[in-house]
Amino acid sequence: MDRLLIAVVLVGVAVVVAFVLQRRKPAAPADTKWNIPVQLDRRDFARPDAPWLVAVFTSSTCDACAGVWSRAMHLDSGPDGPVCVQELEAVAEAEIHRRYGIDAVPLVLIAGDDGVVQRHFVGPVTATDLWAAVAEAREPGSTPGSCENHD
Repeated sequence: MDRLLIAVVLVGVAVVVAFVLQRRKPAAPADTKWNIPVQLDRRDFARPDAPWLVAVFTSSTCDACAGVWSRAMHLDSGPDGPVCVQELEAVAEAEIHRRYGIDAVPLVLIAGDDGVVQRHFVGPVTATDLWAAVAEAREPGSTPGSCENHD
């Protein structure tokens, strides 16, 4: 009789646990989508007449941002060159961060003279991927296929 009572109690507990687990709602999926501008007003940036802009959105409190900026800054081709690279730090350039809805850093945008964003990188990025992305944007087909899609 004791074994029967224990078995009934265990079955009852199992039914209650199963019922509670079925009624529990699954956790909401993590939101991993960041706002990536698709168009920039080139007048908001240094050298609006340069054919290419590499805009590097950063924050002074972000360790990864410093590394991305140190790699991206070497893409600049000088005051009369075709590629302008500009760092936009979150506090110093708060209005531009707000205007474009920047909600994640580091963020690198590569835009043509029309302001259309051709490529972007969210988070750390290698110098190789940056150089390849700018080269591909400037001259489509110039980079090997393995270098083209590293977003």
